[in-house]
Amino acid sequence: MLNSKISSNFAEKLRMNQEETRLLAQNRTAAEKILKQNFGIEKFYDEQWQAIKLILEGKRVLMIERTGFGKSLCYQFPASLFEGTTVIFSPLIALMRDQVSSLNQRGIAARCINSEQTIEENEQAIQDALDGKLKILYIAPERQENQTWIEATRQMKLAMVVVDEAHTISVWGHDFRPAFRRIVNLVRLLPQEMPVLAATATATKRVQQDIERQIGNGITTIRGNLMRKNFILHVIKVECEEQKMAWLAQHINSLDGTGIIYTGTRVDTENYARWLQYNGIDAIGYNAGLDTETRQNIEKGLKENRWKCVVSTNALGMGIDKPDIRFIIHTQMPASPIHYYQEIGRAGRDGKDTVILLFYNATPNEEGIPTDCILPLAFINGAKPKTEDYLKVIEALKEDILGERELMKATNLKKNQIRIIKADLIEQGIIKEVILNRSKKYEYQYDASTLDTSAFEELREAKLKDLSSMAEYVNTTLPRMKFLCEYLGDNTENDYCRCDNTTEAVWTAPLDETYKQKIKEFRETYFPILEVEERGNNIINGVAASYYGVSTVGNVIHRCKYENAGDFPDYLVGLTLKAYRKTFGNTKLDMVMFVPPTISGTLVEHFASTISNILNIPLSKGLTKTRETDLQKKFRNSYSKKDNVKDAFAIEGIDVIGKKILLIDDICDSGATLKEIGKTLTKAGAECIIPLVIAKTVSNDNI
Repeated sequence: MLNSKISSNFAEKLRMNQEETRLLAQNRTAAEKILKQNFGIEKFYDEQWQAIKLILEGKRVLMIERTGFGKSLCYQFPASLFEGTTVIFSPLIALMRDQVSSLNQRGIAARCINSEQTIEENEQAIQDALDGKLKILYIAPERQENQTWIEATRQMKLAMVVVDEAHTISVWGHDFRPAFRRIVNLVRLLPQEMPVLAATATATKRVQQDIERQIGNGITTIRGNLMRKNFILHVIKVECEEQKMAWLAQHINSLDGTGIIYTGTRVDTENYARWLQYNGIDAIGYNAGLDTETRQNIEKGLKENRWKCVVSTNALGMGIDKPDIRFIIHTQMPASPIHYYQEIGRAGRDGKDTVILLFYNATPNEEGIPTDCILPLAFINGAKPKTEDYLKVIEALKEDILGERELMKATNLKKNQIRIIKADLIEQGIIKEVILNRSKKYEYQYDASTLDTSAFEELREAKLKDLSSMAEYVNTTLPRMKFLCEYLGDNTENDYCRCDNTTEAVWTAPLDETYKQKIKEFRETYFPILEVEERGNNIINGVAASYYGVSTVGNVIHRCKYENAGDFPDYLVGLTLKAYRKTFGNTKLDMVMFVPPTISGTLVEHFASTISNILNIPLSKGLTKTRETDLQKKFRNSYSKKDNVKDAFAIEGIDVIGKKILLIDDICDSGATLKEIGKTLTKAGAECIIPLVIAKTVSNDNI
């Protein structure tokens, strides 16, 4: 329900017609009286009033202002006055929650629509807007594909449209999302006199021009000063991951306040959070793979300073209403100075001194690529699918009209790849979206032009240039904030200092023998969980001895499995037994089984036999394959992985009824194989199946 403070009289008092709002645009003093009354704020900044004045006059505005400037007031204030509902498109669910709560407490009727709410909650929000009960409705852009929303926009009394994080509608933006193109389609259908505001803290000149072109209709751009005077910027160059770990363990508690440590992958959020906990530091990991309730609890805890730091992917921070984040540390170099400026911009919005630190490992791999450029380079290469992937989708749709899941199975592509390809092919008129039996499908257009990939290559080159510029930031001798501001198109003269290139000391991260040993001991006590539990299956979440890509474990497995280096060495046996004993040491088991091989011969069988002998649990060879399967790593999506192993296993010559079984394999990727074997054993009567593997992969799904 909407906040009880909201009354029809209050809503009526706020409502102004078009003529009244245009008159108000000529009287800043009168507007600031309303601002004080309804928002508790005395004055507008000059640039805020410049934007609000244009919006009250029914104009279109692009606002590029630093994080913490107060961009949200530029749409909340006029929205509270307009007749009808202002729709705010935002990718930031945390921001939606905070702002809806704050607005309702002020008596301004607001709701939101996003994936974390129930269907009923989202439908009620739409109905409230249709009934004229809402001043402000926040919606995640991806929700536009919902048919109920599409129908509602035709009937809703719109007052204004806002595109928050507007860089996301530009293909040149650092966080472009195909679904956001639909926003522009809606904007182009709006009456000329309806105000539109696009707002972002990060837009290069090229992105600015692209947004201006897309919003159109005589848009006015307001670009502010991006300087953050309270930031103290450092870069620490290292030669290995262990140096980063050691520095954090030694220095985090000496930094003021609470902060965020950004990592490159979900797995790293676990590793670093547990490492800090191991050293007695209050830390918790956060990533998009966590359930909604857990994420919300961590976000709340961050605001309440429950931990010294939250270790996260860049999924955390955007939209979080916490002005006193005192430090932000990146263990992984972002893909561009734009990403970096946005991510550090989440800190120090109260204007007080804030530490900003970037670790950088320039040690080259075999191909000469600096270690900390490998991950962002992988993101860039994966941002746009290959031309052959586009052609796969086209060929599949020439055969039949297919939905998203059917396309994934037909092409062996991931969901995000399919969505990018769909958006591009629709834009080029090669396919179109159709509704068949109330399901969304895609149909090939036989009169379409051929696929044009020139824009994709141009975009890739631009992203590579951005990555190169981020490496320049690491090595620059300029004041670091000056470098960032100029990169973003802000050439305002400022007193740039407060970094390790100017007035601050240069920080280093030495690694002594004490911390080398401590890190080794930590890695032998922290074991990744295999999340494989599912309804109707007696398999439980298992454990791995290590992550495949985190230490030397992956290299050893690869040599044994693919380079004929012999059985897995004793130290892998010992590490795997440590993982088992720590997690399941008190569980009484009846037998050990192993996953039948695809290509590795008797490697896993010998490993399982060794484990069986040490634990003194009988080894069974009764788990067999009923057909040949391909290597799971060949498949790019979960549907294809499941299909590869479906009904591929059987139990022969052994009774498993009521038995508790230790199921051993070398590597766990998606978990599809373990789950399928779990189903087979469950059907045969097994009471409990516990998976144990040497290594869990760090897949793209964990990034």
